Amino acid sequence: MSPNGSDRSPRRPMRRKLLQALTAGLVLATATGCTTWRDFPRLGMPTPTTEEAERTLFLWQGTWASALAVGVLVWGLILWSAFYHRRSRTKVEVPPQTRYNMPLEALYTVVPLIIVSVFFYFTARDEAKLLETADKPDVTVNVVGYQWSWGFNYIEDVPGVTGDAKTDKALDAIPEKFREAFPDNAGGVNDFGIPATRNEQTGNPGPTLWLPKGQKVRFVLTSRDVIHSFWTLPFLMKQDVIPGHTNVFEVTPNEEGTFRGKCAELCGVDHSRMLFNVKVVSPERYEQHLKDLAEKGQTGYVPAGIAQTSHEKNRETNVL
Repeated sequence: MSPNGSDRSPRRPMRRKLLQALTAGLVLATATGCTTWRDFPRLGMPTPTTEEAERTLFLWQGTWASALAVGVLVWGLILWSAFYHRRSRTKVEVPPQTRYNMPLEALYTVVPLIIVSVFFYFTARDEAKLLETADKPDVTVNVVGYQWSWGFNYIEDVPGVTGDAKTDKALDAIPEKFREAFPDNAGGVNDFGIPATRNEQTGNPGPTLWLPKGQKVRFVLTSRDVIHSFWTLPFLMKQDVIPGHTNVFEVTPNEEGTFRGKCAELCGVDHSRMLFNVKVVSPERYEQHLKDLAEKGQTGYVPAGIAQTSHEKNRETNVL
């Protein structure tokens, strides 16, 4: 009986609330079970849509599996120690202390170094592979970041468009070592956006970059003002867009569709509005899109940005 004379136990409301919470959790887990179990192997990553993204996903999964194994080991040792040396079992206020045990000290020094070294090896290996570039990519796009949107220079030999990307003044910011790999007689076309630009089909904010499925695409990243970061979510790849320094990476899209992209570097007051879309289509539709841009008068190139500085030109001599 409770102190106020009632037979009702004060613990019952708490037990009832706990039972309700467990029931609600079970219903929620059951209701979302199909999606959860299908997405669980990716551990929060988007579904990869390029050939290279599979390598990133595998590194992510391997890192989580390794971290979980280490965590289980550490948690197990902590729980075992707390249970085995509990005072109610040993009747000892302070258990025996171990000091100056050189084998044990060497073990907990060497093991973490081995773990970090393994992580470093696989990360460095995959990073080097992801940053490899082909001698002649199928498609080259100069991505221009600026406050507060994106410009896309399609460096292509488009029928009816004259010019040469290798000598075009608008692309002077791109070092010659990158421009040498541009196609010959690439008059090119361009597209660009402002924060109010939206994709015509999805309504998502930002300009739309078109890419051909199954072809290797090289992104040449330049900025006209501050540091941005070019990130297409399902490509599982992002890279900084730096004024005075040109970055390059390549992907091969293997799934058609329209995907979201964003700036992943805090670049100013309207950073959150620096969004874009990537539309992957068949090579035939891609070629038609370039012709459509030419018919709209969007020929030539938008200015690529700030020219690369001398020390940066000298620092990397074997990028391609």
